[in-house]
Amino acid sequence: MTRGWRFGVIRGEADASRLRSPILKIGGSLLIEQGWPCLLKKLVFMVNQPLIVVGGGAVVDGLRAIDAASPQPDWLMDDLAIDAMSLTAQLVAHALDLVTTDSPHARSPAVLDIAAWLRTTPAPPELPATWDVTSDSIAAALANSTGSDLILAKSTPPPRDASSLQALANSGWVDAWFPNAAADIATIAWAAPS
Repeated sequence: MTRGWRFGVIRGEADASRLRSPILKIGGSLLIEQGWPCLLKKLVFMVNQPLIVVGGGAVVDGLRAIDAASPQPDWLMDDLAIDAMSLTAQLVAHALDLVTTDSPHARSPAVLDIAAWLRTTPAPPELPATWDVTSDSIAAALANSTGSDLILAKSTPPPRDASSLQALANSGWVDAWFPNAAADIATIAWAAPS
């Protein structure tokens, strides 16, 4: 059976195919779904020329576990988590036959290598180097800085009772810093496998 996608709106425009040069944040949890390359190809096809940001998923979860066992400096763990996102970006780009880029202005679609981008551009100052910031907030900061809309593709839809960005953060569906990073984005949508 071929799986598809469900879409919804958190704020703004309702049609994912009509969003303005969207940033498509692919949650790392999707990379452990059975048949994820086919599933993600469908999603990328449905979205109009996205720039894709891939979460760190299980790789970053491993770093969190290591840090919990023996805490390390925030800056070090932040650097390692960003490097892990580079690994998952390369994996997704290869599996979907897409290019990677270090430019947040590339479209076609393309996968943004966050580590490469941050080597050429200073990190957004509004993103603290803590575990409160994940790829959700990085994608939101990127969407905000480029004037793009944002689609959050995750393995589950947001909780029905989450009526605000803060409620989404409180539920754990997005990271704790997301309400700050996404405050000025006009359109935020979500996608989840059906």
